[in-house]
Amino acid sequence: MDAPEQIQQQLIRISEFLRRGETAQAANIVNALHPADIANILESLPREDRARLWEAVNPDLDGDVLLCVNDEVRSGLIRHMDTDELVAATEGLDTDDLADILPDLPETVINELLQSLEEQDRHRLEAVLQYPDDTAGGMMNIDTTTVRPDVTLDVVLRYLRRRGQLPEMTDSLFVVDRDDKFLGALPLTALLTQNPLLTVEEVYSRAARGIPAEMPANEVTRVFERRDLVSAAVIDQVGKLVGRITIDDVVDVIRDEASHSVMRLAGLNDEDDMFAPVVRSSRKRAVWLGINLVTALLASWVIGLFELTIEKVVALAVLMPVVASMGGIAGSQTLTLVIRGMALGQVTHANAMKLLAKEVKVGALNGLLWSVVIGLVSYGWFGSAMIGVIIGMAILCNLIVAAIAGATIPLTLKRFGADPALAGGVVLTTITDVVGFFTFLGLGTLLLM
Repeated sequence: MDAPEQIQQQLIRISEFLRRGETAQAANIVNALHPADIANILESLPREDRARLWEAVNPDLDGDVLLCVNDEVRSGLIRHMDTDELVAATEGLDTDDLADILPDLPETVINELLQSLEEQDRHRLEAVLQYPDDTAGGMMNIDTTTVRPDVTLDVVLRYLRRRGQLPEMTDSLFVVDRDDKFLGALPLTALLTQNPLLTVEEVYSRAARGIPAEMPANEVTRVFERRDLVSAAVIDQVGKLVGRITIDDVVDVIRDEASHSVMRLAGLNDEDDMFAPVVRSSRKRAVWLGINLVTALLASWVIGLFELTIEKVVALAVLMPVVASMGGIAGSQTLTLVIRGMALGQVTHANAMKLLAKEVKVGALNGLLWSVVIGLVSYGWFGSAMIGVIIGMAILCNLIVAAIAGATIPLTLKRFGADPALAGGVVLTTITDVVGFFTFLGLGTLLLM
């Protein structure tokens, strides 16, 4: 049985124990799990069961579990904890993890927590908090191991032995000068395999580049992908080392981005509680439904302009969905391609016109192909060559417009600060529906009435 199936089976058993009021048995199962799996189970439970199980979770796991659940569930769990429990839960968390959870804590807890920190840890936390969450600075951990270029590898090895341990995910030591400016990285493999009498200056990699603290998180993931990194230094505007990012932080960003993208397509938030109150959930979704209603009414209004034509030529009403569907699918293909390219940094205003020209040619070629196919099908179905010509022309026109819209909508929305993944589909559907219906019914009115 794979891991997801095991978690599902455990969720079923836990739900059954909670239904029977056997909270202790449910706690025995959940406390043996990894904090990420506990978080998954808590998110999957109705709010009443979640609160009961949360009280039974081992307090030593509270901090790690709070880090793994989504924002709305975390806020609900925190409401069930008193100040002492929250302070205890956050003790021992890494600086970057503590920075993630701090905004959700009550003001009294934040003050007590800051007072309980040593001065060095407090300064580290403040250094992370000065950067937005979705930047390299917001992702970084302050726990770094640095060496100077003028010492020998033997000195470095003796220093590490005295230190006794290294931060997790350490594959390189960072080389800095006396002003803490980042110079490069000393891979542990080089440290262990090179002559210990050599200096760091002679061995370290100058090709290792620091990541600016202001770099957006999604760009950080691309840097890690391109360079096959396990860890990377984070530097400030003057090149000083301020922290490091490790691959586990990058995986979290990739996972969150993937979840966020899927939810945005439906106008939802990936941080929403699946078992949030009905009224709150309805209110959040009502806005999206209202936007879609407006666009649907616009398409219906266009159809209404040709009411007399549809009454006299029923075949047009039968074939209307074909025109809209073909345009919608073709536009979605281009839209998805462009949004993905923008996310990867491959589509910019510099190459947008060439991409637009290419997509228009693809739309025209597919339009010619399928206009002939649907034209022949319509002629065989209704016995009217003119209806076949009309729908063929409408398909060709709509696929070209769909290509233009799919390529230009994401860039236009981004320019005005809107989210292409969230609004692109709605705008595209409106355009292809309106253009498709207007072209098809307009040609029908001109040529058949």
